[in-house]
Amino acid sequence: MKWISAILMSAVLCISGLSASALRSVTEWPDRVYAEENGQEAEQEQPTEQQSDGETAETPMMVLSAPSAILMEVSTGQIVYEQESHQKLPPASVTKVMTLLLIFDAIDSGKLSLEDTVTTSEYAASMGGSQVFLEAGETQTVDTMIKCIAVASANDACVAMAEQIAGSEEEFVRMMNERAQGLGMQDTCFKNCNGLDTDGHETTAYDIALMSRELITKYPQIHEYSMIWMENITHTTKKGTSEFGLTNTNKLIRQYQYATGLKTGSTSKARFCVSATAKKDDLELIAVVMAAPDSKARVKDAITMFQYGFGKCTKYVDTDGLQNAVSIKVSGGKEEAVAGEVTEPFCYVDTSGKDVSRMEKKLVLKEKVKAPVKKGDTLGCITYSLEGTVIGEVPVTAKKSVQKMNYAEALKRAAKALLAV
Repeated sequence: MKWISAILMSAVLCISGLSASALRSVTEWPDRVYAEENGQEAEQEQPTEQQSDGETAETPMMVLSAPSAILMEVSTGQIVYEQESHQKLPPASVTKVMTLLLIFDAIDSGKLSLEDTVTTSEYAASMGGSQVFLEAGETQTVDTMIKCIAVASANDACVAMAEQIAGSEEEFVRMMNERAQGLGMQDTCFKNCNGLDTDGHETTAYDIALMSRELITKYPQIHEYSMIWMENITHTTKKGTSEFGLTNTNKLIRQYQYATGLKTGSTSKARFCVSATAKKDDLELIAVVMAAPDSKARVKDAITMFQYGFGKCTKYVDTDGLQNAVSIKVSGGKEEAVAGEVTEPFCYVDTSGKDVSRMEKKLVLKEKVKAPVKKGDTLGCITYSLEGTVIGEVPVTAKKSVQKMNYAEALKRAAKALLAV
């Protein structure tokens, strides 16, 4: 009888364990789609202290709920982690990273200024989804429009800015795709400037990382906007003046201490996406999450990747370049030598646990160059080695141009050389 009782008890325990597992499989990561296109965002739970700190005894294992993701180091563009990062998916409002990039391009070129006013068209005012309820004929400054896009993910502000820059959304979208191709975003096709679901409007986690890197490196002032949590704008229309509150759709900036931005997105088709940026000490990372099952999973995946990256990556930067002056002989030039320079720092990110303080560098120069020499021509390089393996180099270039000497100058130099003998 004792052995029968033991069997019955084991069976009960097995059934209980199975029920608990089944219950977990049903309740974990519920399939709730809060469409940002309808102005809805799910509230996030506050992360644990370990999550927000980003410092763990061991590098956390990478287990993500999203089907596609990538983690990129900003200064080098090095991929630290990727998971189906070239899978084409709808990006929802993460599209607005490119819209913001073109806005800052226009400011940088002098076509726009932050103080310029933008008039909202009827078409822009008709945009649905997440918006700031701009009215036809209403004017706002470029600065305010950027806040509306970066903070509140405003579709109406996107179209108003597209029309201001390009004359029409169609022309602006053409510019978006052209800029994307220039960045090497080979798997991207934009159909609109705000990310509302449209057939054929798709990109990849990798391509999003590329455009996000371009935005934050070329225009780091974007973080002044992407880090705004709440701010009011003023609507001034024929009806009068009213205040409207902006609240950041990116809850990560309140839940992860190293977060610096950048842009969320969610629609019923795209599910939950984010291009998140974070900086700890001198290391800056971009984490892109595509098609997460819900907003909580989106945040969790981004934090998981950031913890992984900050725990695994060690950055080496050499800004000294040439510690001593160098010059190369110039054959047939008006000047007999040209000075060399290094115009860019060398950056390397190690993910293998090697001691980057043991980095070795070696100067390799040409014996001489032939005139004419243009400023920026390559004279050699500095190679960098770690544990006997060359891991990169930076070019040494001509500091100035050296013209080719003419026949009379050649005779004069030859005569001078003979007299010296």
